[in-house]
Order: sequence, then C-alpha cells, then structure tokens
Amino acid sequence: MDFKDRLAKEFDIKPWQAEAVIGLHDEGATVPFIARYRKEAHGSLNEQTIHSLLERLDYLRRFEERKEEIFKAIDAEGKMTQEIEKALSSAQTLSELEDIYMPYKKKRRTRASVAKEKGLEPLADYLEAQEANADPYKEAEAYLSEEKEVATIEDALNGAKDILAERASENAEIRRRLRNLFSVVGTISVTAEDKEKDSVYTQYYDYSEPVKTIPDHRILAMNRGEKEGFLKVSCEIPIEKAQRALESEMIKNPVSPCAVLLKEALEDSYNRLLAPSMARETRNTLTERASAGAIQNFGSNLHALLMQPPVRDKVTLGLDPGYRTGCKVAVTDGTGKVLDTGVIYITHSEAQKQNAKETVKRLIKKHGVEVISIGNGTASKETEIFVSDLIKEIPEKVAYMVVSEAGASVYSASKLAAEEFPQFDLTLRSAVSIARRLQDPLSELVKIEPKAIGVGQYQHDMPKKELESELAYVVESCVNSVGVDLNTASAPLLEHVSGISSAVAKNIVAYREENGRFKNRTALKKVAKLGPKAFEQSAGFLRIADGENPLDRTAVHPESYKAAKALLKELSFKESEIGTEKMQDLRKKAEEVGLSALSEKIGVGVPTLKDILEELIKPGRDPRGELPPAELRTDVMDMNDLKEGMVLKGTVRNIVDFGAFVDIGVHEDGLVHISQMSNKFIKHPSEVVKLGDRVEVTVLSVDSKKGRIGLSMKKPPMPAK
Repeated sequence: MDFKDRLAKEFDIKPWQAEAVIGLHDEGATVPFIARYRKEAHGSLNEQTIHSLLERLDYLRRFEERKEEIFKAIDAEGKMTQEIEKALSSAQTLSELEDIYMPYKKKRRTRASVAKEKGLEPLADYLEAQEANADPYKEAEAYLSEEKEVATIEDALNGAKDILAERASENAEIRRRLRNLFSVVGTISVTAEDKEKDSVYTQYYDYSEPVKTIPDHRILAMNRGEKEGFLKVSCEIPIEKAQRALESEMIKNPVSPCAVLLKEALEDSYNRLLAPSMARETRNTLTERASAGAIQNFGSNLHALLMQPPVRDKVTLGLDPGYRTGCKVAVTDGTGKVLDTGVIYITHSEAQKQNAKETVKRLIKKHGVEVISIGNGTASKETEIFVSDLIKEIPEKVAYMVVSEAGASVYSASKLAAEEFPQFDLTLRSAVSIARRLQDPLSELVKIEPKAIGVGQYQHDMPKKELESELAYVVESCVNSVGVDLNTASAPLLEHVSGISSAVAKNIVAYREENGRFKNRTALKKVAKLGPKAFEQSAGFLRIADGENPLDRTAVHPESYKAAKALLKELSFKESEIGTEKMQDLRKKAEEVGLSALSEKIGVGVPTLKDILEELIKPGRDPRGELPPAELRTDVMDMNDLKEGMVLKGTVRNIVDFGAFVDIGVHEDGLVHISQMSNKFIKHPSEVVKLGDRVEVTVLSVDSKKGRIGLSMKKPPMPAK
C-alpha cells in the first residue's frame, strides 16, 4: 500500500518528499545517510523528521498486515460481510482492528461457550430480538434438557444471558464508547497493600487522579509500586455512564418483556467482562504513552551525554573514587592508550593521604599529565578536594573535571573490557574508562549498553524492543554527526557508523592491524564483507586525518569528490588549501558567482554544494561545543553541610519529566522540580536545561534521612525601583 499521501499530511511535507524517503529506506539507506547525502532527493528534510516518518511507516505497514490477516481469518470462517469489510476499511488503530476481530477469535472455554454447547444460542437470539409480545419464560421451556444439564427455566435464561453478556463484551461499538469514557471521565485510584509499610511510594497510599490529566511519570511510578507489591492500582468510570453506553447500543425496545433480562445480561457483561478488560486496556494505553515519553526523554538525555565536548590530545589521569577499596588511578595518553595504573587511599589516614599525593605528583611529572578526570560516584567530593589541594602544590599546570561514571562498572565487567584490557582487574578498567570519558565521551560511552548509562526515568521498565530501537538511533545519529577516525576508532564505535555491521567493524580493525593505517577511503573496499552498498552508506562518515587525499578528512562523500574538485578549480583554490586560513574566502567567492550557477556547473544540487563548501572551509568539523569549566566549593562535603538558602553551582546529571537532577558535589544529586526551574511556565525541563549544563541553584530543603535535596533555579525577583 502507498502511504506517501498519508505521511505527507501527518508530517506536513510534500507527497514526493515522503515517497523519496520511503524509497531510499526500502533500498537499504540509513537515516543519517538519507539526511546527509540525499538532500536533493527529499528536499532537505531534517534527520529527526526522517526518523519519525520511518517509524510511522513501520507502524502503518504492520497495521495493514494485521488488517489483511484479520480479513483472511474471518473470510476463511465464511463470516465476512459488507458491514465487517467496511468496518475494517475505516479502522484507524490496531485496537479498533482487534475489536472487530474479537467475536471471531478462537477462545478458551467460557460461560458463553458452555451455554452454546447446551443449545441455548437461539434463546439468546430470541431475547436480543426484544419482540413486543415476547414471553421469554415460556420460550425458555423449550430448552429444558436433563441430558444438557438445563434443569430449570432459570438455568436456560441464565445460559442465554451469559451468551448475551459475551456478545456485548465483543461489540466493537460498545468497546469504542467505553474506551472513550475511560479516557474522558475515567479515574486512576491507588491504595496501599500495607499502609503500615514504609516505602518510596507513600504519597500514593491513598491517591486518585483523572485519567485525562495524569502525567507520565506518575503512571510509571504507580506501575512500579504495583509491581514491587506496595500499591494496588485500579481504573474505573461511573457505573451509570457505563450502563448507558451498553444499553443505548443493545436495548432496542425497552418495553419488551425481554429488555429486563437483557439489562441484567448487560450489567453482568460490564462488571465481569468489560470493566476489567477496558480498565486493563486503558492502563496499557497510559503505560504505552508514558513509556514512549520516557523513551524519548531517555534518548534526548543520551544524545546530550554522548555529544559532550571532548578534551582532545591531552595526557589524562583518571580517578575512580572509593572509600574502603581506595581510589583507582589510570593515566592515558592523548589517544587514550593506557600508560600507568595504581591505587591510592585519600580517605583513610593522613599518612596514606600524603602517600597518595606523592604518587599522583610522581605520575603527573612522569607522564606530563595535563588534565585529571574524576568519577562522580562514592567519595567523589573528597577526591575533588584532594585534587584541588594537590594542584596548588605543584608547578605543573593541571586542570580537572568531574565526569559521570554511570555505567563504568557495567563496562569494566563486560566481555569487551576484558578483551580490551586483559591485564587489568575490573576496578582499574573503570579508572581507564573515566579518563577516556573526558578525552572523548562519545567513543567511550558507545561501549556501554545505553540503558545502563542511567540518564532517564524508569528505563528498566520500558518495552525492551522500543527502548533499544530508540537508543540505537540516538547513538547512530551522534556517531555519524561527529564522524569517525578510520585509523583510531574501536570496533564498538565503528559498528554504529551508517552501513557498518558488527562483523564488518571487526573486519575493519583486523584489516588495519594487518595492513597498517588506511591511506585513503578507497582502501575500505578491500575490507572483507564491506560491499558497494556498505561503502556508499559509510564512506562519508569515516575520516582519514592525514591520508593521501585531503578530501578524505572531510564529510564530503566520495561520490562528490569530482564536484568538490571542480568547485575548487572554478573558484581558483587548491586541494592543499582545504582547511587553511585562505579557504575562509571560499564561501564569499561562491556567493559572488552564484550558488545556483555553480551548482549547475559542477553537477550537484544546491544543498550538497552548501555542505561541500562548509567541509572545505572547516574539514571534519566537530559539532560538539566547548567544555564548561569545572568549579569547586570546599565548604560542601556532604548533605549535613547543606543549609537552606545556599547558592551553589552544579552539573545537570539527569532530566526527567518532573525536573532535573543536579550534582552539587555531595553524594546525592539534588532535584530541581519543574516548578522551580524557571520564573515562567514550562511544559518540560528540556526547555530550560540539557544534560551536562552548569547551573546555579539555591538549596530549598534537605532530608538527610531519605537522601533528598530540593533545589531551585528560579531567579529572585528584581527589586522595585
């Protein structure tokens, strides 16, 4: 089925743009490749629009497949009618399709199926017909049978009502009306399994909220509390509204003697079948919505974390803080190669602390350490103060930064870390990771399973497939927007490059180890299993810093080399001048000639021409910004040192729907609730901050017992003039 018109309308684009994206996707092109190197084909749609459009395309295709399956299943039973066919054609959601199919599904044995086995379906038809002169009790006499265990008139009518109750529960229109009622007037109610039992869910021990207003983070909190056995959660609507919905659909003749019995069947249908089913469906819908929001939030946080600016080409000393087991140390050179390791003790005796200082001073002098990276976990603050004091005592110019150590222990215990550092134990691998996170966060963090990085809310409760899909896209987007050095990249980094599989990534590294550095992009074609399609998809994102061809260090795709060379020649520049000061005049000269004229002359579209110009001026430009400076307060050691009204500097470590968690240098991150993030109304914290931002906060509250710190980013009102 052709979805281009529908997608064009939904995304407010032209049908030809949707068609182009669909076509490229179906040919095997990745989102980064489509967004970067096929701009003329789709009219320069941005990467996020392309990603969202293809996600929607996948849903629509699955929807059509399911519709066809249902059509074939009903038709095979010989029960397809024009009415059913019309209903299937007009269905817009998977739940609507399943409602239509429900009466025709093969079911387990139910009260209704037992009644049908006893031959009571015609009696149910009789009651549903609601004839004005009907006599249901007399009609029921005809169905009495000792053999079928229908001993009394009451048995016969009860069986018929069971059949009618099931029919009502499978009626697509009734389910549609109830679904709407649950979303509009439904209420989520929560009680405690044990009110005397303390937990993090005490605020929900006696709680209710309308379905239509409940925020995503509360849905996820209630779900987890229920899963952990602390909460009981229910969802309901006013019973009179439910009954009206059923009766308006099923009661055609209220004065019929059968109507009373039918109403009884409908009441049973709602209480026994529909209410539990619709409540479950409503909660599932809320959970899906909340999960989608949480996954999107996780992706946004992960993107900000991965795109933190690197501290390039500096010898780095990584410190993984700890109390009992000491602080693990690793020194890496500018490329991340490990030069030295060790363990120091800075929180024990004064003598050990002095020994630790001497050890670090010796390492700084021996290896020419320029920057120190400190993990933000246990004993981080003590380590930060230790480093600050030490720096004042040495002649060398050394700076330091506190980095997130989330997922470091997961990485250090992984098979990959064991392969990378077989000579080190787990704790030292973690220190190496912390050093490298400062040097190049993206290259280091791609080694860790994204959900272990811990920059979302309830990520371990999310649907695995959807979460992994979104996070894989985020990692792929970040890696390809930055670009990868073909001669230094690890296999875990390479496998996130457009068109490169895990196996091909390993083959690239193996080829490099066997044949030495790549001298040009063309050599990629010699790598095992890297065929023409993979080369097309990946080549532009793989860079060679000092290769034979100056264009190989740019994001210009090899397919555009001819055009890039023609452009340089046309504007009187040399390839050797790429990236030099002289090249700063390139754009000005191009505009003087006219981009449209140049585009036509060199044989590429204007969007591609603009990209080529940018790359020739700033080859391999890294989109990651400047690193914010680290700041230290020596008067804050732990939560007991915090006082209400204190103004501190901190780093945003996590963003959730209801606020942001900020590292202010104590063991626990403080929470800036969304209501305390800005003097103006905001819908989501991401409107104000992103991961890694340095912010000024005021301490609002400190709860040492629960380990909670309340912070505010609001600015005090300006004094009246």
